[in-house]
Amino acid sequence: MLINLVFILGGFIVIAGGFCVFFDQAVLTRRGTIYRVKTDRKRVALTFDDGPSPVWTPKILDELKKADIKATFFMIGHHVQKYPEVARRVAQEGHTLGNHGYAHSVLLYYTLPEIEEEIKYTEYVIRETTGCTTRIFRPPKAWLSRSIKKKIKAMGYDIILWSLNSKDWVSFNHKHIVRYLVRRVRNGDILLFHDSGDVLTTEGGSRNQTVKAISLLARTLREKGFEFVSVEELMYG
Repeated sequence: MLINLVFILGGFIVIAGGFCVFFDQAVLTRRGTIYRVKTDRKRVALTFDDGPSPVWTPKILDELKKADIKATFFMIGHHVQKYPEVARRVAQEGHTLGNHGYAHSVLLYYTLPEIEEEIKYTEYVIRETTGCTTRIFRPPKAWLSRSIKKKIKAMGYDIILWSLNSKDWVSFNHKHIVRYLVRRVRNGDILLFHDSGDVLTTEGGSRNQTVKAISLLARTLREKGFEFVSVEELMYG
């Protein structure tokens, strides 16, 4: 009986893991958010979630500087408090900062007043640390209800999701990541990467393939006539 239970649980974990890898849950919650911008211009925005990381964010910043790309970083408030010097470097190098909540908790578990408190506190942490005010918000794991969307918009935030998910947290080879994105990219796409975490956590893990992907993606998309801009420039530029 115990052996059967172990096999059943193991099978469930495999199925759940496969679902997370091959299905993008943001598809279910995109309505009423910004996940791609309609434009005739060949522009895309690179975004990075879950940082800052003392290990991977600096490496990603180095690669972005070499490639002359300004990206958008959706930061977790707790990580900003823990690694303030890294958060400040992101801002100082001209990248856009976004609010990703304080603890990367799924908002569906919160009341609306609790959501407002968390977003405002994260905004306070980012502003006090970097001097930057953020008006864009990305919900952890993209899970949102209609009432939560309404609440966040009433607070003055644009809700930013994504149209292309690199799945870099699965640690695919960087060439696979770039090939997957290049085959699907369209004008106005918002691309999702991560500068911290792995499959189960928002810290630790390896973003080595993400670091390697940046220069190859930049070169390949520029050869196709694309330019890289921040989310806000994509929206309003």
